[in-house]
This record gives sequence, structure tokens and C-alpha cells, in this order.
Amino acid sequence: MRLMVLVFWVLGLAGAVNAEPRMITVTGEGIVAAVPDMAVLTLEVSEEAEEAAVALDTVAARARAVFARLEEMKIAARDMQTSTVSLNPLWTRQYNADTPPKIRGYRAATRVTIRLRDLALLREIFGAVVADGANGFGGLQFTVQDPAPLRNEARKAAVVDAKAKAALYAEAAGVELGPVLSLSEAGTGAPQPMLMARAEMASDMGMPVAAGEMEFSASVTMVFAIED
Repeated sequence: MRLMVLVFWVLGLAGAVNAEPRMITVTGEGIVAAVPDMAVLTLEVSEEAEEAAVALDTVAARARAVFARLEEMKIAARDMQTSTVSLNPLWTRQYNADTPPKIRGYRAATRVTIRLRDLALLREIFGAVVADGANGFGGLQFTVQDPAPLRNEARKAAVVDAKAKAALYAEAAGVELGPVLSLSEAGTGAPQPMLMARAEMASDMGMPVAAGEMEFSASVTMVFAIED
């Protein structure tokens, strides 16, 4: 009799150990929108000439003028960067197999990337550097100077969203929600531009520029216990 009681006690203990814990697993999403406060502007200075040295020297002189203008307009050295420098031959067209192409000259170019922390200066700076020798436009991107607080706000919003979902599921299932067992970040998304009807600035090319808003997103996975 004592042996049978012991066997039942051991089996009951094993069942308790192997019992699956009751849990609710949810994923929360958080999105925070912010107005950009910085622009990244890419300009190009290029020149074609019969001799490579002439093309390079001309581009170098114009690039120096562009940098001087930017310094004059209080753009910090850390916000100006030469992103590319190139020199490529220019070939004559080949009309038939008996006429091999020949080098007719060279094209030198350099690209300058500018971080503009005062968006009100965008049009003024663009017009000034074009007048000083920048003859190509490589693109314009709006961003924020300090994205960390915005990402953190998105993370907080993701946790709030996950907790709300867990509470909803627990109520719908008729169970009591317990403490958080685990929390993991599924990732933070790259800031995404949002289209808005704002066009307060325009470049000298006559193209309207809309800064709009940017979205910062985060996702978390949370596991909650179900109270017995």
C-alpha cells in the first residue's frame, strides 16, 4: 500500500514538472512621427577637357570655391565631406569595326555631401554653391539630427501596444494576466519619410521641396504568464 502511494506521488510530481506553463505571447508595434530638422544635400562639380590635368585642375578650383562659400555661410567642417572623386576618358564614337575608338578628352568630377542643420538656409546655400561652380545635383534627403530619443519613444509605444494586446486577449479568453516572463526587441525600422502637403522651400531650379515628416518604428515581443 505504501509502495502504491509512493508511485502515485512520483507520477503526480512528474506530471507537474512536465506541465506546459500557461502563457500569452504578443507582438507590439510602436510608431513615432517627427518633423525633419536636417537635410543632406549632395552636389557635384564636373568638367570636361582635352587634357586630364586641365579637367582635374578646373574641378579642384571650383570645389575649393564651393568649400570656401560653405565655410563663409557657417557650415561646420564636420558637415562637409568629399564623397567621390573621379576621372574618366571620353571616347569618340565607333562607327565601324575598322575605326577603333579614340580618347577625345577627359571628364573629372567630385561630389560634396553637405549636412545642413538649418533648413531655412537650403535655398540660399544651393543658389550660392551653384554660382561658385557646382553644376550637378546628386540628391536631397531630409532626416533628424538626433534620432535616438525618437527611437526610444517608438520602443515605449511598442511595449504599451503589446501590454494592451495581452490584456485584451486575457479578457477575451477569461483568464487573469500574470507578470511579464520575457521581452525582446524584434527590431527598429529605418526612418521612413511621410508625404505631407508642405512646400515651404524651393531650390533655384524651381522645384518645390517638401520636408514633410518621418516615421520611426519599433517592434517588441512580450510573453506574459497566465495566473492560475
